[in-house]
Amino acid sequence: MPADPIQYWHRTKKTVETEKIYGERWLRWVYGTSTGRLALWLVVRRAWFSCYFGWRMNQAYSATKVLPFIVDYDLDVDEFAKSALAYRSFNEFFCRALKPGARPVAPGDHVAVLPADGRHLVFPNVDTADGFYAKGARFTLAELFGEAHLAADRRILAPQFAGGSLVISRLAPVDYHRFHFPVGGTARDPAPIGGWLYSVHPIALRRNLRYLVENKRMVTLIDSPRFGAVAMVEIGATNVGRISQLFVPGRLVAKGEEKGLFAFGGSCVITVFARGRIRFDADLMEQSAALRETYARMGEPLGVALRD
Repeated sequence: MPADPIQYWHRTKKTVETEKIYGERWLRWVYGTSTGRLALWLVVRRAWFSCYFGWRMNQAYSATKVLPFIVDYDLDVDEFAKSALAYRSFNEFFCRALKPGARPVAPGDHVAVLPADGRHLVFPNVDTADGFYAKGARFTLAELFGEAHLAADRRILAPQFAGGSLVISRLAPVDYHRFHFPVGGTARDPAPIGGWLYSVHPIALRRNLRYLVENKRMVTLIDSPRFGAVAMVEIGATNVGRISQLFVPGRLVAKGEEKGLFAFGGSCVITVFARGRIRFDADLMEQSAALRETYARMGEPLGVALRD
């Protein structure tokens, strides 16, 4: 058993499981030792480091890593949109699409769904939460939305979401790495925010939660008829220098519709609801109260609308 194991609640199996961490020794060295933290400050958090790694994962020889990765992490090849042998690079495999129906979307326009496969934490009131990933470790919505140095054409969002509800969805490298809309509505233009590329794994976040508000990210506002204003924030991380948006801004989107994808590496999606607009599902609430993530997949229920 690894030191300080990362455990989560598996929603389907209803068991507590220990995460098999991709690159665990490297993560623990970078974030847990003085020499590693020096390398983090000098090299690892910088965009060129992730760009170089991404370039390597786009080369033809990287395709040889696909089958061993599938075997090591017991991925279900039957849900892939194409054969595991057809990927021309590891990054093409990493950004893979799935077959239609592989992620059923919970019905009902009053039901919000999880935006991605991964490990999720929910907080009914972001202003009174005891901590994210660790007791007392918090960030403000103004920091999350990057409002300290707003461009003239950027809209201030934090007051609109004061006392709102927040979902942190962490995608590990082994997960399906496309993200989807949790609710239907009109999606506005994504706003990019520059930043570093720290890891968003709990090994890193338990030491410094502020990586989530210091990393490169994109903010999209969704106007939902049932849930009101909903903000989605996609956060890049080490070896995830590219966040691609695949939707057309300004038009109606359906719940569960594909929004975009991350390139190689672990990453994170944070979804914010306005105050009093959603009641999260009880199992997510129970596990999150103990600061334990819940593993669940895109399209599964997240919560229900509190207003018509």
